[in-house]
Amino acid sequence: MNQTKTQRYVALDVLRGMTVAGMILVNNPGSWSHIFKPLQHAPWIGCTPTDLVFPFFLFCVGVALAFSFAKYGDSLNASSSKKLIKRGCLIFLVGLGLNMFPFYPTSPSPELTCGQNYVYWLQHLRIFGVLQRIALCYVLGGFLALWLKTPKKILFGLAAVTLLHWAVLWIFGGEPGWSTLEGNISGKIDVALLGENHVYHGYGIPFDPEGLLGVISGAGTVLLGYFIGQMIRHTEQKINAVAKLYTTALICLGLGCIWSIWLPISKPLWTGSYVLYAGGWAIMMLAFFIYFIDVKGKEKPFVPFKAMGMNPLFAFVMAGVIAKVFGRVIKWKYMAVSDDGTMVEKTMSATGWFYKNCCVSIFGNNEYASLMYALVFVAIFVLMAMALYRKKIIIKL
Repeated sequence: MNQTKTQRYVALDVLRGMTVAGMILVNNPGSWSHIFKPLQHAPWIGCTPTDLVFPFFLFCVGVALAFSFAKYGDSLNASSSKKLIKRGCLIFLVGLGLNMFPFYPTSPSPELTCGQNYVYWLQHLRIFGVLQRIALCYVLGGFLALWLKTPKKILFGLAAVTLLHWAVLWIFGGEPGWSTLEGNISGKIDVALLGENHVYHGYGIPFDPEGLLGVISGAGTVLLGYFIGQMIRHTEQKINAVAKLYTTALICLGLGCIWSIWLPISKPLWTGSYVLYAGGWAIMMLAFFIYFIDVKGKEKPFVPFKAMGMNPLFAFVMAGVIAKVFGRVIKWKYMAVSDDGTMVEKTMSATGWFYKNCCVSIFGNNEYASLMYALVFVAIFVLMAMALYRKKIIIKL
């Protein structure tokens, strides 16, 4: 029995590792102006392969919970509660630290003093982010899963949190519509709690796609993963587990598509239809890996993803740190000829130099060069993960 659990963990590690690699890939293109459509997020409504990456990770969090909390009897007690809160706080703080890194303004205003620049930077620091969303969903989803315990109650909890999220959006939404960028209540909650300077502005107005309201439905993704984890644990025959997973995946995909008629599939809002639709694909991929790794014994081709999946948060955080170091911190000035023939001083980052000289020089300034840069960036962390894997080093929070 212990061997079976370990093998199933391998499939989970592979899926989690592939997910982290996908997160690094889509977050680090060579140029944001040249990205292939599947590697872009849907503008607001809809779902691209890139929009599946984040819910895949939350799903993996839920599956892992079903295994790791088995030693607590799948119940909510002092020990399990302490672990949930402690780990959730650590992940949240690491995410906040990543937002703050390198802990000083990298683009200070020459019109302000050093102290004024620092105060202005703190006043415009984003509070939420990917790791913060993971932390909050881990805590809420974990508490609900351990409190509900049984698969039937967990499915009820999944329905409850997604319906509650929909109800809040629908009841408190405003013009021009409760599911629109301008009219949704989710962004208004974050602005009211934190102030508009501390939320994301990438949509043109203050709206944070990793905001507080989405934690409710995000916990639903964790609950779905927990439900699947229990299903795997309690199914003796591996091939039977694969069949169950594929059936469940098709049900989730179907329900997500049907529900999207009334509740649009939207990653920024993390709608209930998005939870089911993305969850369906995640379950299908997990079934795929269990079949090839556990049933067919084809683990070797997936070892790089397994290595990445054994240190997922470390790989993600290091990718963020290195991207900032070479993209914002390490810069140099050089002289260039402007359009009118005069010499002007310009600034270039290390990443900009690599993209221009190693990627654009080969493919041109297009999507292929941008993708090549992203793939090189991913390869760096795959190699780093492989080194840790060979030394049997697992960095946990």
